[in-house]
Amino acid sequence: MSECIFCKIASKEIPANIVYEDDLVIAFHDIEPAAPTHVIVIPKEHIESLNNVLDIHKELLGHIHLCISKIAKKLEISKEGFRVVNNCGELGGQTVNHIHFHLLGGKQMNWPAG
Repeated sequence: MSECIFCKIASKEIPANIVYEDDLVIAFHDIEPAAPTHVIVIPKEHIESLNNVLDIHKELLGHIHLCISKIAKKLEISKEGFRVVNNCGELGGQTVNHIHFHLLGGKQMNWPAG
């Protein structure tokens, strides 16, 4: 059994407030939101980070971004705008070692912080 919390959410061992799911991807509300809308989008396949992406993952990464667009429309944040963030590695702020994308919206985003 995997110790990865996101793998456990994907396999439904741990409950989550799921907003989107298909055969490859699952998306759920972040339990510590940094914006009014804060959704985590992950592949169901365990990939540790962007550093571990291979050529075979090209279609999966494209699919994830198409899903993010669908989710933004579903949650009604696409017209006003949203941010997609991927943290990679310790210095990049990655706290869960399963590649994931933060979909943030519902407020004016500032740079570099939320």
